[in-house]
Amino acid sequence: MKIKSALLFALLLFFSSNQMFVFAQNSELNSDELFQRARTQAFEHKNYPAAVELSTTALIKSPDYTDISIFLGRLYTWMDKVDSARMVFKSLEAKKVKDSDFYFAYGSLEYWEDSYPEALRIVDQGLAIDDKSVDLLILKAKIQASTKEFSGAKNTLDEVLSIDPQNSDARKLQVSIKDQVAINEVGINYNWMYFDKQFDDNWHIVGLQYKRGTSIGSFIFRTNFANKFGSNGTQFELEAYPRLSKIFYMYLGAGYSNNNGIFPKFRSGASLYANLPASFEAEIGYRQLRFTENIWMYTASVGKYYKNFWFNARTYLTPGDQNISQSYAATIRYYTKGSDDYLGFIVGSGFSPEENRENLWDDATYQLKTFKTGLDYNFSVKSKNIFSITGTYYNVEYKPEVRDNQLDISIGYRRRF
Repeated sequence: MKIKSALLFALLLFFSSNQMFVFAQNSELNSDELFQRARTQAFEHKNYPAAVELSTTALIKSPDYTDISIFLGRLYTWMDKVDSARMVFKSLEAKKVKDSDFYFAYGSLEYWEDSYPEALRIVDQGLAIDDKSVDLLILKAKIQASTKEFSGAKNTLDEVLSIDPQNSDARKLQVSIKDQVAINEVGINYNWMYFDKQFDDNWHIVGLQYKRGTSIGSFIFRTNFANKFGSNGTQFELEAYPRLSKIFYMYLGAGYSNNNGIFPKFRSGASLYANLPASFEAEIGYRQLRFTENIWMYTASVGKYYKNFWFNARTYLTPGDQNISQSYAATIRYYTKGSDDYLGFIVGSGFSPEENRENLWDDATYQLKTFKTGLDYNFSVKSKNIFSITGTYYNVEYKPEVRDNQLDISIGYRRRF
């Protein structure tokens, strides 16, 4: 027992000596040096408690060092010590600090705590001091989107992009809320498909759609009229894009047609999307087509916004009796102005259930080789009129070792009100 007590005493003495040594060492540093060490502990080592201790020591030396106080408030936020963070920020507010970084840090805390009115009050105070602060404007747009003020969020993001046209975060958020900006939208689209060898007749498809924006997401009802193989057919579709949280939203879709062979009799689909840090986004889901039998496809994609560009890679995997059919596509968009103004390029292989060629899956041609490449141009007029034109070239192996050159051209118009 005496040996154990002696060992315990020695350990306590060792740790106490170390702590006293560290404290003495820190006490010899000035506030700037302590601040730098705190940042190193936080960003390089993720040691937030050590960063808090260093920041607190620095503030004892320099109580009015605003940058360190803001940093300390952020540390408490990252550690989920909300009350401590608020105490730091409220003390800065009582001092009437005029610093946009302070308002951004304080507003971000209240935003992540879902205290939207308080977050907006703080952000607006910051913008009264610096109305060109991109960080504050983007945070304001996020708050507006979270409170379903989508028109206000769009206007705020338009202001951001006028200041910084290559801001990826603003571009990503603007695209994600564009379907909720207008309550109503109607549209028409015409699609023409040319076949060199595979079919004698060209295909014609006209689609009419109505979109309704709601507080939980947008809903789209679409009717497609087609002439394929010299016969006419009609398809009805319903799609929804419900928002689940700040990070997640979904795609849900279903379709029906009594003209089997021109359209699938039933179709359905669902995807879960995630808005990720660094302007990334990801998706995972399924698509189902029923002709005489069900065809099940599983899809995944990853996207990235970078300045004026959007990059996306997608795959469809279709299990079969003997193998898994694979489809891949890479898309690049260059945004010229807002979320409805862009030039797109796509290249890929295999069949996609999103195309107007879905009835070709009935003959299992998806197991053969297909290459595609295309251009897409969208532009808006006075923000409420959206025009689109798309051209896609296909080289299709519709029989073993027999290939066909095909062309798909689509033009569309949508009106928001």
